[in-house]
Amino acid sequence: MLCFLLLVYYLSSATCSELLNRHRRTWIIDSFTIEEGHPGPFPYVLGKVYIERDYRVYFDLYGEGVDEEPKGVLSIHKESGTVSVHRAVDYEEKTMLKLKFEARKTGSSIDTRLGIEIFIRDINDNPPRFQRDLYEISIDEQNTQGSHLLTVVAYDRDQRGTPNSTFHYEIKSVSPNPPDTEFFIDESGTVSFKGCLDHEVAEMFTILVEAKDHGEVVSLSSSTTVVIHVQDGNNHLPTISGQTGTGTVKEDETGSSPLRLHVTDKDNPNSPAWRARYTIQGDQGEHFKIETDPDTNDGILTVVKPLDFEEGAQRELSISVDNEMPYFLCEVKERTSSGLWIVDTSTGNGPGAGQPHTVKVIISVEDTNDPPVFSEAVKEPTLLENAPIGTWVEKVTAVDPDSSHARDFVYKVGSDPAGWVTVDPHTGDITTVKTPDRESPHVVNGVYTILLHAVDNGNPPLTGTATLRIYVTDQNDNVPQPIVHYLDVCASDSPTTTNITAFDLDENPFGGPFTFELLGDVKGKWKLNPSNGYTAGLVKEPGVYAGPHTIDLKISDMQGQSGVYNLSLTVCDCSGAASCRTRRDAAPRAASGAIGLVFASLFLLLFLLLMAVVISRRKEFITLETASSGETLLTSNTEKPGTDCEMTWNSFITSHYNHIHQFEDMSIMNSLNQRSTSYASGLPLPALLYWRLSSLRETEDDLLDYQPYLYAEEGDSDNVSELENITIPDEDSFQKALKDLGPKFNQLASICKPPQIQK
Repeated sequence: MLCFLLLVYYLSSATCSELLNRHRRTWIIDSFTIEEGHPGPFPYVLGKVYIERDYRVYFDLYGEGVDEEPKGVLSIHKESGTVSVHRAVDYEEKTMLKLKFEARKTGSSIDTRLGIEIFIRDINDNPPRFQRDLYEISIDEQNTQGSHLLTVVAYDRDQRGTPNSTFHYEIKSVSPNPPDTEFFIDESGTVSFKGCLDHEVAEMFTILVEAKDHGEVVSLSSSTTVVIHVQDGNNHLPTISGQTGTGTVKEDETGSSPLRLHVTDKDNPNSPAWRARYTIQGDQGEHFKIETDPDTNDGILTVVKPLDFEEGAQRELSISVDNEMPYFLCEVKERTSSGLWIVDTSTGNGPGAGQPHTVKVIISVEDTNDPPVFSEAVKEPTLLENAPIGTWVEKVTAVDPDSSHARDFVYKVGSDPAGWVTVDPHTGDITTVKTPDRESPHVVNGVYTILLHAVDNGNPPLTGTATLRIYVTDQNDNVPQPIVHYLDVCASDSPTTTNITAFDLDENPFGGPFTFELLGDVKGKWKLNPSNGYTAGLVKEPGVYAGPHTIDLKISDMQGQSGVYNLSLTVCDCSGAASCRTRRDAAPRAASGAIGLVFASLFLLLFLLLMAVVISRRKEFITLETASSGETLLTSNTEKPGTDCEMTWNSFITSHYNHIHQFEDMSIMNSLNQRSTSYASGLPLPALLYWRLSSLRETEDDLLDYQPYLYAEEGDSDNVSELENITIPDEDSFQKALKDLGPKFNQLASICKPPQIQK
């Protein structure tokens, strides 16, 4: 019988004297317990509450079992204090009911308030239940007795720690039930076995496991099914039963299969216990491999590395076979009454049992024609550059490995990119047929590579190959050269420097650093600073006029070998562009169809220019005869030589700019410079025109609207005024280009001056 727990607590409003008075009163409440699953009839009296009072009190009951879940289980009579039970309760839902008891006076004021806990007594109304109705596993045949197979789990909802919830496991049946296998289960639900498992005897076991509790009045139980599948183990070794194939291999051949081995195995087909695994012994040089045919379980022998007949006409191999799964043997020796049985789990039982089956096979090697073999596959001789034709380079030697029937062979040149050498077909001596050049594009890092062949007379002919890496020794057979033969030099009132870089095809010590030297009359015009190294600085003196120039430059290497080069220089204004060629290179090239028009326009321009200069330099004019009409030409002006040279050039060039600005291609202008006849100072006139036009180019639109300036009326020869400055429209680009014409046209002005002034 569970005891009744009475909790008494005093509420807020009682005074100290009232507390003392109540302490002397008597409260009588019976001990209450409720048995779960009571069959009734309902309601029935659970007990009665009695409180000794001098006045009437009324009773109330609240909490679980009354107005809280589970509702409607209990009630109390307000006047008598009798507690009644109205329906059955379930211990598995509520193990205890917590209630509040109140006694009230007539005036509804609380006299007494108590907290009450009523325990529910458990009965054995729940059997143990397994987590699963079916357990199914697969195990290997070579599992040893006593090993853990699986664990079944059950639980009981009855009160913990009582006989109602305590249970045990028991194996009720096993099917099939062979004599060499016995299953058992321990108190934790772990299933194991005694003896041996044999897939050939039983592929599957069905076990019925029961869980039964220890109830005092009644004992309840439930069961589950365990299915165990036994996988076939390797308790039968494979045996090589025969072989097929030629057993013959051609030398130097790979990929062929000369032999196939057949096996028998009593284990379950296509299982790891049945699938064969082959091993080769005695394969020195690792020429063979053997693989398992997945369908037939045969062993396929394959050649993976060429065999040499000269090393032996036969190969003897030992091939053994076992299974992917390790071999295992179990046999029951004694069935004991307790504990595990006595079994033999060794890997063999009887002569030869457990040992892989092994056979010997003979592989024959067929002789074939072998190519000649060079004694040295790579040779590295040295050859002096420019060596005379017929110079001996090296000797190569080859042999025929076919010892049984040696064949004749000849030497040939396989690859000779520059055609330098020849080889004696019988001796292998290599000689030159061309002069070797270290600077040849076929020489890489000083090495010239040749391939040589030795070809036998077999059917088909076979070839051996050797490599000849010839180290070519350098000679000083090249002079240093400048990288470019034309330079742009910026015009300036102070010295300016332009770099000249040289190179030499020869290697050290026949190359740089170089020594640079200017030849001819260059004093006050050009000098070098520095003049040694791989790059020299060409310094232009301030007095050098704008336009094209040429200089002779001597460049010497470290050994004194030198070359003299004529360099073309162009002095120009670099303020508006990075170099003299920037502007003309940026413009589109003239189409090839316009070249004829360019030449025709240029010749016309030269003719008009020549006529203008001749007329301007004449010291007197000839009166022209008039026609028969009797009219005469009036003398309008008599020009003095050179007085309006600047005007003549400026106005002439400007007025013809629209016709000749198309000469953009520098290559055409250079060609014309070289072919044209110079005037007075020796400067090519087209070059001067091109230079002048380049400064006017940005103002092409302005020149289209250019109006000539009026200097004098015809016939007004007595009042000749000095030429005035040319006025340019206020466009920034054009005005900047022509702001200071003096320094740019010094050379042009010198052309126009009379000889007595040019001093």
